[in-house]
Amino acid sequence: MMKNVKLSPILALILVCTLALSALLASGCGASSQSSQNGETTSKSGLKGELTISGSTSMEEVNNALADAFMAKNPDVKINVQALGSSQGIQAVSEGSAQIGASSRALKDDEKTKTPDLKEIAIAMDGIAVVINPANAIADLKTDDIKKIYTGEISNWKDLGGSDTPITVVRREDGSGTLDAFSELIMGGKTRDIKYVSSAVIQNSTGAVMSSVAGDPGAIGFASMGAVDSKLKAVKVDGIAATPGNVLNKTYRAQRPFVYVTKGDAAGLTKAFIDFALSAEGQKAVSEAKAIPLNK
Repeated sequence: MMKNVKLSPILALILVCTLALSALLASGCGASSQSSQNGETTSKSGLKGELTISGSTSMEEVNNALADAFMAKNPDVKINVQALGSSQGIQAVSEGSAQIGASSRALKDDEKTKTPDLKEIAIAMDGIAVVINPANAIADLKTDDIKKIYTGEISNWKDLGGSDTPITVVRREDGSGTLDAFSELIMGGKTRDIKYVSSAVIQNSTGAVMSSVAGDPGAIGFASMGAVDSKLKAVKVDGIAATPGNVLNKTYRAQRPFVYVTKGDAAGLTKAFIDFALSAEGQKAVSEAKAIPLNK
């Protein structure tokens, strides 16, 4: 028979603290396990690895927004976003240095011929805004007038009802998806077939175009609709304002898809990211990045 053991007050206190600490540790382990199961500290998807998205400068904000949202859900995934231009992004995918090419235009026939297994999927829509400096009183331009400005037939704003100010033409570099879309949708042809005015200021990014136009009262340029801010003024084209609503109802003519390009069918981490971009959560990120979601 067990004898009653009388503990000193100090030993009793140590025993109580030990039991309490054991209970606390057990509770903490259980909470940690539960937290992992709920995806709060550990991704339930189990996705891990690195993904490179290379391409359009017009899509840079969209790509970053989607990448940030996806990495927040999948902490073991790292996504690198490179804004080098649509053609460069497609080339990177073709050569295997990127998993996703971000293109602000559809694939060209020669790109499909060169790399037959390229696949493309639209993840958003965009409008190309024709922009001028806010000091310019012009509010509306006809498509034909824009063509004449960009080919050099019209070189002063006074010829269009504006002030006696020489027009500074600003455009994107050859190979830009935005330039190719502008050539097709506004100029009515392929970039290689259009004789753009030789005096045009050529910029290699959306931001550079915006800065050029914002700093020159006589300038005109074009850029992704979502990039236009208070430093620029988007003119109406043929009486139609450059707004998301007019892109969706197809009344604004200068509209294009934002496309993700892969080599072969997307799989693994690449597929998971594209699926996320097309999900309700991904399309919300697209909208917050000022592009036009497909499901709006």
